[in-house]
Amino acid sequence: MTSRTFSGRWAAITLAVLALAGTGCNRGGAASKKDAAAKKGDAVPVSLTAVAQRDVPLDLEVIGNIEAYSVISMRSQVSGLLQKVHFKEGDFVSKGQVLFSIDPSPFNAALREAEANLARSEAQIGQAQATLKRDIAQAKYSGQQADRYKSLQKEGIVSKEQVDQFTTAADTNSEIIRVDEAAIRSAEASLVASRAQADNARIQVGYTTIRSPIDGRTGNIAVKEGNIVSSNTIELTSINQIQPIYVTFSAPESNLAEIKKFAAEGKLQVTVLPSEGEEVTPEVGTLTFVDNNVDATTGTIKLKGTFQNAGRHLWPGAFVRVRLRLSTRKNALIVPAQAIQEGQDGQFVYIATDKMTVEQRPVKVGSRSGQDMVIDQGVEAGEKVVVEGQLRLAPGMKIRVREGRPGGPGKGGKKGGGGAPAATAAETPQGAPAADAPPSQDGSTTPGARKGRKGEHKKQ
Repeated sequence: MTSRTFSGRWAAITLAVLALAGTGCNRGGAASKKDAAAKKGDAVPVSLTAVAQRDVPLDLEVIGNIEAYSVISMRSQVSGLLQKVHFKEGDFVSKGQVLFSIDPSPFNAALREAEANLARSEAQIGQAQATLKRDIAQAKYSGQQADRYKSLQKEGIVSKEQVDQFTTAADTNSEIIRVDEAAIRSAEASLVASRAQADNARIQVGYTTIRSPIDGRTGNIAVKEGNIVSSNTIELTSINQIQPIYVTFSAPESNLAEIKKFAAEGKLQVTVLPSEGEEVTPEVGTLTFVDNNVDATTGTIKLKGTFQNAGRHLWPGAFVRVRLRLSTRKNALIVPAQAIQEGQDGQFVYIATDKMTVEQRPVKVGSRSGQDMVIDQGVEAGEKVVVEGQLRLAPGMKIRVREGRPGGPGKGGKKGGGGAPAATAAETPQGAPAADAPPSQDGSTTPGARKGRKGEHKKQ
């Protein structure tokens, strides 16, 4: 084979390859333009729901902490031997129920001694009163004698010396009366002291029996039977009053004005919500305390709700979800939260028109209610808003109801976003593009189209 023949063959092969490449590129470019045109004319699959109108509660949801209504630290007021414990740890006890008994023997002895001293003081005051009566009678007689002898002296019957003797005796008996009166006052003071000692002894005996001052639940017993306890030093146990019970929580400072406003109109309802997976009826109480200052470090105000806790589900120290109901907004317009979109000019929603196109509508969003948002301005009741598929939308684009999802116009379906009526449509045809699915590199949007185009290239 000559070099000239070899060069000719290579030239022919090169021309053939270039021709095939050109043909493939032309076919691929035409197909891409066709797919792009088809895609531009396709309706975007979306889910729709209607703007609902209903009364919406204005709630504030925060985390709170349960606190006992009152906490009593049980301590012995006398020192002695702990003779008996009358309850078990963790028992619910009633007001007045006996909890502990201290050995009363030394206190009973002290009481008997005090009562004996009281009886002696009472006898002494009786004796002093009798002495006073006797001395009063004696002084009266002495005075009468002195007067008689003064009369006899004037008549010259008795001497002046005799008169002086009776006068001195009368004066002496008068002073004795004053002494007796002072003795009575001293005896009365001693009687008061003896009575106080006896009362104190009785109180000390009463302290040997320790009773519950409230209805509540007991805690750990720190001192067991047989130990010596000292007065007012060791906590024997504690009692938490849990019926009623407090739930303490904090609200942002920005809500203080609303709380004060609505609290002035009436009692505000506070609800403790059950935790995830907990099958417990929510506890309902009332707001009973608003702190007198705002915490400067956190910017919050401390609040308390009071609950009857009839089922004893609320436990001191536990953290709970709290809902404070401030008011109820009448006939509010609501849409699911996922319908709200953020744009450069603020928040907006896509509204479905009668021609199955979308309109971008700016909205003013109010408070949140569960999974819904209150719309203060921008929509009307009954209008259809897009809740799924917004990423592929632009104003004026055609839409179709996504198959198997809520939102078909004119048909009732599931409630979208916690109460807004929605609608459904038929199943998606096989091979239709999924919502929000990005197109492939060759311009196709479905697995079937991509597979066919791949086979076309392979055939070429």
